[in-house]
Amino acid sequence: MTPHLTFAEAIIVGLIQGTTELFPVSSLGHNVLIPALVGGSWQKDLNVSAQESPYLAYVVGLHVATAIGITCYFWRDWVRIIGGFLSSIRHMQAKTPDQKLAWMIVLATIPVGLVGLKFEHKFRVIFAVPSRAAIFLVLNGIILYAGERFRTRKSRRADEQAAQDRSAEPELVGADRVAGTHSSGQRAVRQQEVATAVQADRRITSFSYWQAIIIGSAQILALLAGISRDGVTMVAGMFRGLSREDAARFAFLLATPVILAAGVLKIPDLLGPLGNGIRPQILVGSVVSGVAAYLSVRFLMKYFQTRTLTPFAIYCLVFGLGSYIYLTVK
Repeated sequence: MTPHLTFAEAIIVGLIQGTTELFPVSSLGHNVLIPALVGGSWQKDLNVSAQESPYLAYVVGLHVATAIGITCYFWRDWVRIIGGFLSSIRHMQAKTPDQKLAWMIVLATIPVGLVGLKFEHKFRVIFAVPSRAAIFLVLNGIILYAGERFRTRKSRRADEQAAQDRSAEPELVGADRVAGTHSSGQRAVRQQEVATAVQADRRITSFSYWQAIIIGSAQILALLAGISRDGVTMVAGMFRGLSREDAARFAFLLATPVILAAGVLKIPDLLGPLGNGIRPQILVGSVVSGVAAYLSVRFLMKYFQTRTLTPFAIYCLVFGLGSYIYLTVK
């Protein structure tokens, strides 16, 4: 029997995936909960915990589009990071910020990669059910709130340093203009964004590789439906002393290879029997997911310069608790 996935379902799920993968509110938790809350054909068609689920293959396949959307925003950064990785191998050293950041990302990705390959299926079968996803979403809200409530002094001082670095950047752009660099307003904005990214990478790479591994290991918790990968990684980063802005940047950079790998591993399923009859829907949903991811990361990088995780914590607590009550009594 051909699996059923309408264009409306594909578009909405694509929008949810692309947005909630970056927002610290758990994309998997929402993809488990929303079909159960809507009920009817959604609950039947969009069951992520079912054996050989086309919906699961679709959702994880959307990760490729999500990763592409994130990479489109950070493409200049990835050019520098990949260049740093290649030069570090060529020269057998990791001295520059680009070289060190490349290896921090590699080392920090290993724990979640190994655990994901070994336990992803078991975690999904056991925990990716609506009532448990609701509980973990509440737990995610508690983690986000605690991350803000109990931030270290080092992290708060890092906020101040990041703000000082940003305030100095317009003077650099202005100096370039005086020196004869004629650029449009858009180019000047992009130059400032690049300068901000370079400064952030210098701050991040002042940390040790062990600290990067600890921060990256927090992503393992995201195997539980309802726990946000970016949320827990940000909290871990702030706990180790990163500013909120740098914790968000490092979380997004760390998430990109993990999200991409998860999607690539599911592409064979989508090209096989599980994708029969739904490939046009997959294409449309992927476009929506990629665009949503790009817009989300663009918004959040600005948002976390001055604002906190607390609104997302409140949302997770309210939505998770409300969902659990509804699913229990319905």
